[in-house]
Amino acid sequence: MTSVRDRDETGRQERELPVRPSDEDPVAAAGSEFLGGPTGRWARSGGYRWWNPVRVMVLVVIGMFALGMAQKAPCYSGGWFKGGSPQYIHACYSDIPHLYSQRGFATDLVPYFDRIPDSVSGSGFHYLEYPVLTGLFMEVASWLTPHGGSLQHRAQIYWIVNSAMLMICAAVLVVCVARMQRRRPWDGLLIALSPALALTATINWDLFAVALTAVGMLLWSRSRPLAAGVLIGLATAAKLYPVLLLLALFLLCLRAGKLRAFGAALGGAVASWLIVNGPVILGARAGWTEFYSFSRTRGVDYGSVWLIIMQRSGNPLSGVSAYVAALMLLLCAGIAALALYAPRRPRFAQLAFLLVAALIVSNKVYSPQYVLWLLPLAVLARPRWRDLLIWQGAEVLYFLGIWMQLAYVTGGTKHHGLSADGYHLAIAVHLLGTLYLCGMVVRDILLPEHDVLRQGGDDDPAGGVLDGAEDVFFLGTVHHEPRHAAPFAGPRVEWGTALPQAPKADPES
Repeated sequence: MTSVRDRDETGRQERELPVRPSDEDPVAAAGSEFLGGPTGRWARSGGYRWWNPVRVMVLVVIGMFALGMAQKAPCYSGGWFKGGSPQYIHACYSDIPHLYSQRGFATDLVPYFDRIPDSVSGSGFHYLEYPVLTGLFMEVASWLTPHGGSLQHRAQIYWIVNSAMLMICAAVLVVCVARMQRRRPWDGLLIALSPALALTATINWDLFAVALTAVGMLLWSRSRPLAAGVLIGLATAAKLYPVLLLLALFLLCLRAGKLRAFGAALGGAVASWLIVNGPVILGARAGWTEFYSFSRTRGVDYGSVWLIIMQRSGNPLSGVSAYVAALMLLLCAGIAALALYAPRRPRFAQLAFLLVAALIVSNKVYSPQYVLWLLPLAVLARPRWRDLLIWQGAEVLYFLGIWMQLAYVTGGTKHHGLSADGYHLAIAVHLLGTLYLCGMVVRDILLPEHDVLRQGGDDDPAGGVLDGAEDVFFLGTVHHEPRHAAPFAGPRVEWGTALPQAPKADPES
């Protein structure tokens, strides 16, 4: 006969097991049939031991990354170096081999300090037009690239070296997302199996900033605001968008009365950004400003809603920077109102996702690799396979659309590829896919009972000091305090380890 104590203990242990997608997501359950069906009893009991979720997903993301590299094979074999449309027709374009020579890495120019000759740049840039930490990443890769052989061969090796470094970033990203989700480590599989990650990871260096941002969010989730701020500052030194996470933290900390934690994060971010940028500002100010002046003066470019407006109306939109700033401020104001008026405080990932999505929707350019900015935030904000597949499908269509448009405009009289009308449709699909996912996240914020994480009793697994905190500043009229459910009352169980056995029943019970 089993005692009540035994049943309670066994039930608690079952609740502490990691949530598996095939158990609670119908799309994941249907997809699991391809691999033999949902998780069985042996895995549920902890029998997989060494094959825990994190190790499995790291191997999966390495495999997907390798497939993405294989997709670039037509360009690696010569498409990058022939110019014109071949690299676009095969959808295998990458900035990395081109900038190896065009930004002076092949001739050992020091980024920001050495002026790039016009004969080398070919694009009007006098210095490297990337943030400082990304420039350091590019320079380290050039140090690891052998300088013997032809320029084409060295550019190929440079791409391979960068790809290896970016593969490490992809593995770090998956590990961070898995560790942030507490009982939902398998949500990292949404990143590991992402087609957008495979297709865009080696186009540019954005994945480096994305990985730094994920480490910062993981540190915040572990209630280490100063260390989190340091990583967010480093990520901002590699790409500007992570600074929006500080705005999300400010709004959430204001509502929860945790402004001291926000101050620590802000201080860490400012300090780390200055440490990285300070030497370059002092020693090579002209080179340091190249990125910021280019971002400010850049006109309407591929992928933006402004391109559709400009080409459809014939208006050159000479003041587009002002329009972009106004739209972004309007969207941020709306997101701030949502954060402060929502019946329950939004989760950190939800607010961060909406702010970065606002930047992407309002920006005057959208390169296909920008999808990586949103990928971990989308998985943390809305870990539902159906919605993420819809969004990713739209992004894959845009990925193909932009290369076919470039093939069309660079193919001379052949006109292989996609005309302007077709490309406008691809942009619209990308925008609608992003807005659809934003709508689902907003619905989860306004109706917390629809949030899959909160259905399981969580408040904010990535929230750190915000997790479970009561609100002290609230502007709405209907207010629901955070709840703490039973699954987290007991000790944490490490993923991939066997659960302790329940005590045997007392013979007298």
